[in-house]
Amino acid sequence: MRRETSLLTLKHLVIDLDGVLYVGQEVIPGAARFIAFLRMQNLGFVLATNNSTRTPRQYVDKLTLMGIDVRPGEVLTSAQATAGYLVTVAPRGSRVFVVGMDGLRAALQDAGFCLVEEDADFVVAGMDFTICFERLAAATLQIRAGARFIGTNPDRTFPSEQGIIPGCGSLLAFLETATGVSPTIIGKPQTAMLEQALRLMEAAPAHTAMIGDRLETDILAGRRAGLSTLLMMSGVTDPGMLATSEIQPDLVFRDLGELCEVWEATLGG
Repeated sequence: MRRETSLLTLKHLVIDLDGVLYVGQEVIPGAARFIAFLRMQNLGFVLATNNSTRTPRQYVDKLTLMGIDVRPGEVLTSAQATAGYLVTVAPRGSRVFVVGMDGLRAALQDAGFCLVEEDADFVVAGMDFTICFERLAAATLQIRAGARFIGTNPDRTFPSEQGIIPGCGSLLAFLETATGVSPTIIGKPQTAMLEQALRLMEAAPAHTAMIGDRLETDILAGRRAGLSTLLMMSGVTDPGMLATSEIQPDLVFRDLGELCEVWEATLGG
């Protein structure tokens, strides 16, 4: 199927953040132009990220500094998805020990859970750039004492300005090794976040695409949810990984800048 044909069928997009719109504090070329293009074409979108470290408002502030215009209601994080999952399996006020940052803590508190340091019903672990051994040890003790183990996402690595660094999945692996307990994963490649994004946009899977930089989370989640999948080579996936992976996207682009150029040319033609 030609690029032009597939792009013209799309009405909504679910877009990853890290490695797609930016890497660390550096905006990826063409990202701001692409978001402006979507607004001009009245194409709906939700920014759906496995990164649980920030609140939607904090993501908006970060993107604003990069010249990218989005609103809090257009941002969906794995922290929000995790809090939404817990609401379905635990009563309000349940005790939660958190390994994570502002985004995860705020989402759990907003959902009515009590954040504690001991006697937890759940250990919820997300990415934490300030993590220390003592915090991981405390989480290990809580899980071994019977707390249910929840992970926001399985991303083993994370794209930074310095290169590829450990991601949330690396922290989960530490805790799983120390406890012998596998976490329940909520974020991509599970489909809960994408299904929530579709509801927010009132979108049909057949006319929606998942845009991401990671085969085993973004692209796999998109395929599982019945979405078209567009891989950006601006994040963690390199040509060798793409060539050998069983998970293949529908379309591949260098970055959002190239995607925007192709899409504009398609409409102009």
